[in-house]
Amino acid sequence: MTTRVALYLQDAHSIRDGMEFAAYAEQRGFDAVWQAESRLVREATVPLSAYAAHTERIGLGSGVADIWSRNPARLAATFSTLDDLAPGRVRCGLGAWWDPLAAKVGIDRRHPLGVMREVVTAVRALLANETVTFHGEWVHLTGVELDYVYQERRPKDVPIYIGATGDKMLELAGEIADGVVLNYLVSPDYNERALEHLEAGLSRSGRTLDDLDRPQLVVCSVHEDERSALDMARLMVTQYLGQQPHIMRASGVPQSLLDAVGEVLTWPATHEQVEAASKLVPDEVVRMLTASGTADQARARVADYVAGGCTCPILYPLGDVRAMIDAFAGWTA
Repeated sequence: MTTRVALYLQDAHSIRDGMEFAAYAEQRGFDAVWQAESRLVREATVPLSAYAAHTERIGLGSGVADIWSRNPARLAATFSTLDDLAPGRVRCGLGAWWDPLAAKVGIDRRHPLGVMREVVTAVRALLANETVTFHGEWVHLTGVELDYVYQERRPKDVPIYIGATGDKMLELAGEIADGVVLNYLVSPDYNERALEHLEAGLSRSGRTLDDLDRPQLVVCSVHEDERSALDMARLMVTQYLGQQPHIMRASGVPQSLLDAVGEVLTWPATHEQVEAASKLVPDEVVRMLTASGTADQARARVADYVAGGCTCPILYPLGDVRAMIDAFAGWTA
C-alpha cells in the first residue's frame, strides 16, 4: 500500500512556483501541501488560497499558523473562507510560535498551553456552526458566530492540528486535537517519546493513537551526490541550531554544539553567519536530523520516521523540488 506523503513549502520559492509545485505534487499522488508560517516573511493562508485555486484534490494545511496574532473568531472565519474555496481539503494547523520572535513583536508566551486549549475550543465550536459564548482566561467571545448571509449555514469540515514539540504540548494535542504536526529537525528516536506523550493526552479523551493523525515535517535533501545533499541540509540545520535550540535539544543535540553555533549566529542571522557556523556542524548531526542523501538514502531515512509513528511525512524539499516529489511518488515505506 502506498505511503501517504505531503509537500512542505516555506518561503524559498515564489508563490507562483509554489502553485506549480502543489499541482505537480497532486499529479504525482501526494496527500497534501502544507504551507509554513513561522518567521515574518510569509503567512500561510494567502499561499494556501493560491494552491487551492490551482489544484482540485490535494489537501491544504497551515503548518502552522500562530495562535497569538489573530483573534479566534478571525481564525475560524479565515479557515471557513479557505473551505469555501476548497471544500473538505483544508487542515487548520495551529502553533504556539517561538521566541525570540514572539517577544520581539510584543507577545508574551508564558501560557502557551492554556492559550492553545482555549483557542482550539473556540475555533472548533465556531467552525461547527455554533453560536459561541466563551469567557476563559485569554479568550473572550460573547454570542459570536460565523454569520453567513449569502451562503449555506453549515458546519465546516476543517480538522484542527496542533504543531507540537514539547512534552506538554504533545499531551494537549493528544487530548483535544484532530491531529498533531510533529516537528522537523528531530531524530526518529524522538518520536518514541513523542508518542508516549500523545498517548497520555489521548487517554484523557478516551481515544487511542489510531484516532489521531500524526503527519511529521521532515527536511528532505535529495541529490545524486550524497555530499551535495548533506551540505544543502547542513545550512538549514545550522540555522535552527542557533535560532530554535529547543527543537534541537529535543533530539539530543549536544549543548556544546548549540553553544558554539549560538556564539556565531545573531537573530535574524545573515547568510554569511550561517555559512560560517555550518562548518561546526558534523555530518552525523545532519544525518540524525534530516533525510539527506541519494533518493534511496532519503527514502530509507523517511521510512524511519514512519516506523516511529509518523502517519504522513511532510517533506521539506531542499534543492530540486520536482526531483524530490518524483523520488517519493508512489512510495511504500
